[in-house]
Amino acid sequence: MSFSDLLKMSLSSLWRRKLRTVLTVLGVVVGTASIMVMISLGLGLSKSNMEQIEQYGGLTTITVYPNENGGGMNYGGGGMAMTAESGSSGSAGNEPIRINDTMMETLAAIDHVELASPVLSTSAIAKYGKWEAYLNIQGMSKEALQKMNLELTEGSELPLSDSELKFLYGNTVITDFYDAKTNQYYWDTGQLADIDYMKDPLFIIFDTDAYWNSKNGGTDEKGAPVAAPKKYLIPACGVMAGTENDYTENSNSVLCDVEALKMQLKKIYKGKAIPGQPTTKSGKPYKEIYYDSAYIRVDDMKNVKAVQQEIKNLGLQANSNAEWMEQVQQSSRSIQATLGGIGAVSLFVAAIGIANTMMMSIYERTKEIGVMKVLGCDMAAIRNMFLAEAGFIGLIGGVAGIVLSYMISAIINFVLRDSYYSNVSYIPPYLTLLALIFAVVIGMVAGLFPALRAMRLSPLAAIRNE
Repeated sequence: MSFSDLLKMSLSSLWRRKLRTVLTVLGVVVGTASIMVMISLGLGLSKSNMEQIEQYGGLTTITVYPNENGGGMNYGGGGMAMTAESGSSGSAGNEPIRINDTMMETLAAIDHVELASPVLSTSAIAKYGKWEAYLNIQGMSKEALQKMNLELTEGSELPLSDSELKFLYGNTVITDFYDAKTNQYYWDTGQLADIDYMKDPLFIIFDTDAYWNSKNGGTDEKGAPVAAPKKYLIPACGVMAGTENDYTENSNSVLCDVEALKMQLKKIYKGKAIPGQPTTKSGKPYKEIYYDSAYIRVDDMKNVKAVQQEIKNLGLQANSNAEWMEQVQQSSRSIQATLGGIGAVSLFVAAIGIANTMMMSIYERTKEIGVMKVLGCDMAAIRNMFLAEAGFIGLIGGVAGIVLSYMISAIINFVLRDSYYSNVSYIPPYLTLLALIFAVVIGMVAGLFPALRAMRLSPLAAIRNE
């Protein structure tokens, strides 16, 4: 019996018993659709988590913080350590490990680090007419600003000048402005401040302590009234793309070049301690500026752990999204396994239905089987004929189940389109292929026992019973 004859006989047999075939196929359709939709929900949740992480720094970035509790960097058995405060070797004790230019060079020299940028943070008050806001200003290197893939509005550009301070405003900063006359924020009124960063003269007050002291009638150490601090007209170079409801890692920050920010702060606080900067035991400021954190980008996700450990060996604190992403992935895999198991129950029931259909088919076709054996038909051909029938049931049911899965997935995503869990159902191409193969295999496995039974059936007994 040729392969084409085998296929024709199998399809012909299924066609003769249309209703039974359709009902059996429906079981496979429901089983395939159930398992695909269930797994797609787990995959969609995992994909959503990945996208959220990408928005908040990605999986190859490490945020480094100083260690105010002290520590050291060991170079072997010498018992020596480099302190960030001095930038030179000293005894490893409880000296704070801070981030300065020397430490940044050390971080940049770590293997697999493709970018190391200092992050200098400060706060300021922005004023325009009746509108006021506290700004969270982040100074970073030009290289970091260029490689962060920030999406900007039309006409915007990155603040890449290290001599002139320019601000790049996050898209949600506008919601921080409040009406100074009524003390009402955007969240109280739903009204955004009428400010055009690129055109309107926005005055920036860096010395916020002096501003509030002068406003509230405060006095200095000599008892004299605190003078109002100087206002600076800092130009804006652009705004990040997005609405006031689109949140990302930098959407609520004001970014600028770190060198330009350092120059501005040194100019404003000449001879005085810059707020947030450490001081000596006598209260005097250090000559150099220490950074609040460091932004590290690693060349590959698989190297993040090793780089993070090296940073911790320096005595610094290091956090990365990769740490908790592992926990998220483990949880996601558990959810996928649970949901897939629920769907597999339906497919198991469908397999029982296929086995039942094939057994009934054998009982009804015992004469046909007997005649085939008497005529000398190969035993394997008889077995393969029934396996082909079972496989066709799995194939037809699998294809229909896949189509149904995509329809259900689209409906779920449409219903939840405006919620936090939008696009919660995600069906990748490989899942479609696996589902189809799985449906065919399940069908053939379910038909294996009936096929073996047909192969072993005695031809004389089959003809006599008929």
